[in-house]
Amino acid sequence: MKTALDIESWARRDHFHFFRQFEEPFFGLTATVDCRAAYNDAKAKEQSFFLRYLHDILCAVNAVEPFHYRIEDEQVFVYERVDASPTVNRPDHTFGFSYMEFIPDFEQFQEKGKAEIARVQAGSGLELAGFRNNIIHFSALPWVHFTSLSHARSFAFPDSVPKISVGKIIPQGDQLLMPVSVHVHHALVDGYHVGQFFEILQARMGF
Repeated sequence: MKTALDIESWARRDHFHFFRQFEEPFFGLTATVDCRAAYNDAKAKEQSFFLRYLHDILCAVNAVEPFHYRIEDEQVFVYERVDASPTVNRPDHTFGFSYMEFIPDFEQFQEKGKAEIARVQAGSGLELAGFRNNIIHFSALPWVHFTSLSHARSFAFPDSVPKISVGKIIPQGDQLLMPVSVHVHHALVDGYHVGQFFEILQARMGF
């Protein structure tokens, strides 16, 4: 479900009209999150840590309203719920796109997530069917503890979907640090909102 945002009464009206004209309206940043508490908890409960941190990320995304905004036909719409389209790696080192609905209850989310991973791993190709706008594009690069990240993009294609990626976790003192990259459309989202996202994510993973 989505509703139209009244742009003319929106406090960010001028920001929207300014940044939406850019050839590259996305901005991105990378920060580290201490995930030791969430990692240890997931292992103790025999949970998938991939699905655990993806769920925490979706909880943070859904808690910050501007991450629900999408530009469609010159209008801004607010989606009630934001899901995820993660890349899923296959044994032959290719990947496919998946779709995972955000469910607040983690056990239900994990059950459906495991089934979706198995489905994509058993297939081939990119799995491009069924494009949705109420998603985040998500990927994990567990081989590299990156400090920055860029994305392949078609500038001719109208896109306002946030892109979130995580990298290799490394120990540092009593912490486990996971790099998290966030790219968002600046006509919809500011640095303040990305900061809110990171605060919520760290609270969930560090508890």
